[in-house]
Amino acid sequence: MGETIRLSAEDSHQLAAYRAAPAGTPRGALVIVQEIFGVNSHIKNVTDGFARDGYLAVAPAIFDRVERDFAIGYKPEDIERGRAVRGKISLDDMVKDLRAAVTMLRAAGHKVGVVGYCLGGSLAWLSATRIDGLACAVGYYGGAIAEHAREKPKCPVLLHWGETDQSIPPDHWKTVETAHPGLPMHVYPAGHGFSCDERGSYHEPSTRLARERTIAFFRQHLG
Repeated sequence: MGETIRLSAEDSHQLAAYRAAPAGTPRGALVIVQEIFGVNSHIKNVTDGFARDGYLAVAPAIFDRVERDFAIGYKPEDIERGRAVRGKISLDDMVKDLRAAVTMLRAAGHKVGVVGYCLGGSLAWLSATRIDGLACAVGYYGGAIAEHAREKPKCPVLLHWGETDQSIPPDHWKTVETAHPGLPMHVYPAGHGFSCDERGSYHEPSTRLARERTIAFFRQHLG
């Protein structure tokens, strides 16, 4: 369904992105933000899925700044490799790459939302606080959101957490809730990465419910 396109960030960095288009006129556009495992088969499947729901979906390869065509699995050695690459790129640079995708989609006349997972969940939050012109953002189990909770979103945000996520304890969600009373957040009986069907922590009922809520949020804010 998808194709690879090129994006240009504000610092002239060139990066790849996976693009999937709906069958008809798009309801709006989405920027899909990867985990530490790159734009791999799972992220491409997620992007394709949002295209089937009627959205023009683009997944920028934000690890291109260190290693182009980065796409790995979920074994322990993959986790270590993904963390190592992540450690070589600043959050500011990753936000620049996401801004490039948002800018391209808005220039084409689309309302644009962002949705991200794990690292991407944190970046969805930072997109909402730092990128102008977004219509909405959804973050799944973003581990760095609490440390940036004082930043104020410029658009509506929806957050999803896993109740048994050992890397994101309840005080993390409470920090965000305290800083932003009324911001919609949902906690599921699942662990970290529960929405990825290629991970051992995959939890289908939580994934289904979170996705239903996410699509309803996009229908409200994108069309």
